[in-house]
Amino acid sequence: MHSIASLSLISGTTPILVSILGLLGALWLLVSRRRWYLLRAVPIVIVVASVFGFSLYYVVEKVWRPFPDPIEVEIYVWIAVGTAALLLVVPRTMVALGLLGRAVSVLAALLVVLVASMQVNLVFSAYPTVGTVFGVDSADRISLSDLPGPEPSVITGDPLDKSWNLPADMPPAGKLTSVSIPATASEFSARDAQVYLPPAYFVDPRPLLPVLVLLAGQPGEPEDWLNGGKLTETMDAFARDHDGLAPVVVVADATGSALANPLCVDSPLGNVATYLSKDVPSWFTSALQVDPNPRSWTIGGLSYGGTCSLQMATNFPDVYPTFLDLSGQLEPTLGDRNRTVNDVFGGNDAAFVAVNPMDLMKTRRFPDSGGAFVVGADDNDYKPGQKAVYEAAQAAGMDVRYAEVPGGHSFAVWSEGLKEQLPWLMQRVGLIS
Repeated sequence: MHSIASLSLISGTTPILVSILGLLGALWLLVSRRRWYLLRAVPIVIVVASVFGFSLYYVVEKVWRPFPDPIEVEIYVWIAVGTAALLLVVPRTMVALGLLGRAVSVLAALLVVLVASMQVNLVFSAYPTVGTVFGVDSADRISLSDLPGPEPSVITGDPLDKSWNLPADMPPAGKLTSVSIPATASEFSARDAQVYLPPAYFVDPRPLLPVLVLLAGQPGEPEDWLNGGKLTETMDAFARDHDGLAPVVVVADATGSALANPLCVDSPLGNVATYLSKDVPSWFTSALQVDPNPRSWTIGGLSYGGTCSLQMATNFPDVYPTFLDLSGQLEPTLGDRNRTVNDVFGGNDAAFVAVNPMDLMKTRRFPDSGGAFVVGADDNDYKPGQKAVYEAAQAAGMDVRYAEVPGGHSFAVWSEGLKEQLPWLMQRVGLIS
C-alpha cells in the first residue's frame, strides 16, 4: 500500500503508462462500425464539449475572474477533453456489443478523464504522488496537546549551530501538528494552520529555533505546502544536514477559503494583515518555545502567498525582516488596479498606495530587511514582475537575491525554490553559519 501511495504522478513511468491507457480509451470511444455514431454522435459531442470548455473559459476569465491572473488555456482544453469522454459514454454503450463492450466503454471514458486530470496536475504539480491525491499523510503527526512544554534550560547562539551539539536521544525526523490560531486582534476567519517542528525541538535542553511562516497561493490551502510543496521532506532533509536543526514552520492561512482573495490587507474582505502581523506571532511565541526575537522570523509564500510575504515585509519590517517571495505578483491585485482599488479600498487610490510594496519601496529605506525572490524560468506571466520587485527592493536598501528555477508557475518551482533558498535564509536569521 505504501508503494502505491508513493508512485509519482509527475515523473517516471506512471504518467507514461496512464497516457498510453488513456489514448487507447480515446480510440475506443472514437471508433465504431455504426455510421450514425461516427457521423453524428462523435461530432455533436465534440462540438458540445468545445462549447462547454470555451464557455467555462469565458465565465472564469472574463466574467467571474476569481483569480488575479489567467489560468493556462490548456487547463480548459483538458477539461473539454474529459467532458467529451463522459458525454460519449451513453452513445458508445449503445453501439457496444454485449455487457463486456459496455463495460469497456465506461472504463475507456474513465481513463480519458484520468489522463485529462493528470495533465492538469502536471501543469501545477500540486499532487506529486498517488498518496497526496487521496490525502495519505506519511508524516509523523502529533496532537498540539501532546507537544512537550517549555524546557527549563535552552540553547542560544548566533549562529545557533556553533552552540549546538547533536544529542543522542534526538528523534530522526520532525513532527507535524495542526492548530486553530486565535484571531484575537484581527477576528479573521482563518482555517487551521499546519505546524512543522524539527527534531531539535524535542530534546532537552532545547535550542531556541527561528520561525518560518509560510503561506499558500490562491486558490489554495495550508495543506498545499505539505503536498505539492514537499515541506516535510525539505525540512527533514535540512535537519539531517544540520544535526537536527531547522526552523519551526507555521503554515498559516492568509485567505480564509480556497477561492477568497482578501489581498493580504485589512479590509472588509478580512483583516489578514493584522492576523499575520499580530495574531500569528502572538500564538507561536506563547504556545511554542521558539526564539522570541523577530530578527529570527521569516515569512514566505507562493504566488498569492509570495505577494503577501513581500507585503508583510514592507508594511511590518519590524515583525518580518526576512522574506521569501516565490512567484509573487508585481502588486496585490484582483486582476487590475481599478478593480482592486474599487472593490477593496472603496475607490481610495491613496489607501492602496499606502500599503503597496512597490510604492512603499519608492519612498522608504529597508536597511535591516532582506529576502529572496524566486520564479520559474518559463513563468512568463510572473517573471517580469518578480524582476521588477527584486530591483525595487535592492534600490530600497534590502539585502536581496533573485533566482530562477526550471519550470513554470507550479509547485515544482516552489518546492525547489524553498529547498534552494532555505540555507541562505537560515544563515540570515542566525540558525546556521
